[in-house]
Amino acid sequence: MSVINDLLCNRRSADVMAHRLLVRRIWTLSMKDIRCHPASTATIASSSFSTSLQSTTTRVSFLSPSRTLPRSLPHTSRRAVSFNVQDHEDFTERVINSDLPVLVDFHAQWCGPCKILGPRLEKAVAKQKGRVAMAKVDIDDHTDLAIEYGVSAVPTVIAMRGGDVVDHFVGIKDDDELDSFVSKIIGQ
Repeated sequence: MSVINDLLCNRRSADVMAHRLLVRRIWTLSMKDIRCHPASTATIASSSFSTSLQSTTTRVSFLSPSRTLPRSLPHTSRRAVSFNVQDHEDFTERVINSDLPVLVDFHAQWCGPCKILGPRLEKAVAKQKGRVAMAKVDIDDHTDLAIEYGVSAVPTVIAMRGGDVVDHFVGIKDDDELDSFVSKIIGQ
């Protein structure tokens, strides 16, 4: 009887995982559509939100920088130390086709060592002042990339230059080891 219960539990677990993957794919595709149409606007009838008898229509741009950022924040084009990979196309564009060497941090939200390594790795990359980039790949969201690069444990860090894997490590390293790893990747 317990074997049957175990099989049913495993079946339910697989169904839940399949459902989550499907929802993530649909969400990713929806978000990609939003990114592809940055000038999307919405028409809002003010009469539907107030008791006013006026039927004026207001056009609001939801993704306009002037609407989304407070005035106190400066608009700068400073390059971020790291970025989250959005999908396979984003990975190809920002990692494989990058002019800079890129450290790819394969991690998971539930992984304790990943939460320790991530900030340390960002600090090591920041010390290089733009000579290396860092991509973060959540293996639960991008299982296909994890499989493609042979990631079997997290955290895994892969160093890429010119689209080729040049080095990697699995697990946590201390700050000195990370600095040495990053320096080796950029050729110092």
